[in-house]
Amino acid sequence: MKADRRLKKENKPTPHRAFKTIGAAAFAVCLGLGAWWYSTVQSDRSSAPDPPVGMTCDMGISAAKSGRVQADPSAQSTSSVSRSASSANASSGAVPSSPPTAPAPDGMAWIPGGEFSMGAADLTEDEMSDVGMHATRDSRPIHRVYVDGFWIDKTEVTNAQFARFVDATGYVTVAERTPRAEDFPGAPPENLVAGSVVFSPPDHSVPLNDHFQWWAYIDGANWRHPLGPTSDVKGRENYPVVHIAYEDAVAYATWAGKRLPTEAEWEFAARGGLSGKVYPWGDELKISGKWMANSYQGHFPQQDTGEDQYAGIGPVANFPPNGYGLYDVAGNVWEWTSDWYRPDYYARLAMAGGVARNPPGPDSPFDPSEPNEKKRVHRGGSFLCTDQYCSRYMVGTRGKGEVSTGTNHLGFRCVMSSGKNS
Repeated sequence: MKADRRLKKENKPTPHRAFKTIGAAAFAVCLGLGAWWYSTVQSDRSSAPDPPVGMTCDMGISAAKSGRVQADPSAQSTSSVSRSASSANASSGAVPSSPPTAPAPDGMAWIPGGEFSMGAADLTEDEMSDVGMHATRDSRPIHRVYVDGFWIDKTEVTNAQFARFVDATGYVTVAERTPRAEDFPGAPPENLVAGSVVFSPPDHSVPLNDHFQWWAYIDGANWRHPLGPTSDVKGRENYPVVHIAYEDAVAYATWAGKRLPTEAEWEFAARGGLSGKVYPWGDELKISGKWMANSYQGHFPQQDTGEDQYAGIGPVANFPPNGYGLYDVAGNVWEWTSDWYRPDYYARLAMAGGVARNPPGPDSPFDPSEPNEKKRVHRGGSFLCTDQYCSRYMVGTRGKGEVSTGTNHLGFRCVMSSGKNS
């Protein structure tokens, strides 16, 4: 889902109209995983049927401009997935890693590592809806994985932390850069403007099969101006940094002496030592009537009632941590992982047998809904997750995003291998 920030039409229509007209989604939305996964596993090939309501809305520029989805290239790329699965699988026979003797890195928690069942757990009665079922399709089958111990940030990277990085390096994020004409042949020069996509809910009920109804391209939206040029992050230093493309997250992690987590590391850490639970805290969405994460209450998308304290994004560490002391591993903002996205990767690992040891993800990306877009896995859900449209606050479920795309509900956290300390 490449950023449509670069392709606004002639005559300078409003950002929302431009975004909808070109059909490009510059956002890494939590709302996008297709119902075609099961046929992928059964037939060893992928297809691109029309997405069900509420599932796939991360359209990219190339597919949208052509008006079609190209032929499935999985026949050529299946071997690379198989090689990745085979190399990742081994009988671990290992025990959880002991923490390094050096002091813990500031703001990080030690994750002991070990073997676990990775993937979406069986749903509770509350989540046994069409939306909830679709959320688990590419998160199956559950398979055994082993990860070595590692350090992980207790919270998502905040605006204050990212500002220190920018001040030290002069880094300019993807959303702040003026798009290059060579990347978008034929686009009018006046349309090549820096910006990003912002959740812009309508004031009335709309069908949930048209995500353009609640997303708008905003000139000048970026991490410093999360809702557009008239907004800023003053007073929100402890909020997650957003509008972060994959390369932005990698740049920060490298500067900090860290890296992005693999999908397996992220899920192991997010589970907090619990086994087979639907959420990081257990099997019930609420505990004693209290919301455990920042998600969407009310009628999606026009009214978030804020029953969980926040109508929209909230500060980090404002809900209880999981068993490893990690905050906001469900809801608030999506988080980048280092794995390429493929809907059939779990099936490949399961078919290879054994225990996948430190799986790095597939060798190459593939999303049947947008075969030409390079996507990586998102985890954790966001403040927009709801059982009406997206229920990916469930700990085993997955999201996906085109690598050059950030939105105002996408951030990240970093990890550090056990052999390093800072």
